[in-house]
Amino acid sequence: MNKIKLIVLVCLSLIVISFSCGSNDNSSNLDETLSTDAKARKAKFSGNYNREFNDLNDLHIIAAIKNGITPLETRADTVHQMDMLVRLPDELDLYRSYQINHSIPYLVPSAAKLFMEVAQNFRDSLYSKEIPLHKLYLTSVTRTDDDIKRLTKRNINASNNSAHRYGTTFDISWKRFDKIDHDNSAEVLPERLKLVLAQVLFDLRKDERCYVKHERKQACFHITVRD
Repeated sequence: MNKIKLIVLVCLSLIVISFSCGSNDNSSNLDETLSTDAKARKAKFSGNYNREFNDLNDLHIIAAIKNGITPLETRADTVHQMDMLVRLPDELDLYRSYQINHSIPYLVPSAAKLFMEVAQNFRDSLYSKEIPLHKLYLTSVTRTDDDIKRLTKRNINASNNSAHRYGTTFDISWKRFDKIDHDNSAEVLPERLKLVLAQVLFDLRKDERCYVKHERKQACFHITVRD
């Protein structure tokens, strides 16, 4: 499957998710699904970030090796993995990229689909809770070996054996969010938006869709797809 087909697959998956949340079909099965989805979107995270999102690096690495690509030495090697990677679209009004100088916006299809689902569910949850809409900030995606070498020179805490090497892992900031409607004067504290994002991730993690680590120093959720 070529890159264009994979991108289409991801975008179609996103459309299906959005459609399923907003359909007016009156069948009983759909009503039950919508009722369940609505409850999930209105739920509020009440746990401890460090306790609930404490999947260790070993778990991320095992899942990354199982579901990911062979690590790339340089960014030029990306061309040899086009059948395995999807470039994240940057035209969608769901997220922004923030200083991803040390990674490239490519993921394996299952991780790309997961990321889009996180972004869409976050948007739906804000809407359901009547909170002004915000975009997520994507802070790290796939890293080549060269990217990691440059990063470790600046950050001694960066790991050489990172799940980011396999195209299965991405980081989302829990500190920065991008407000969409600037004409809306209502201000929302990042802590409240973090709670909404945490509930989205908590539900996906509970469904065994991903591993999640709450990174305090990097102020992000470190997320690896499990399938």
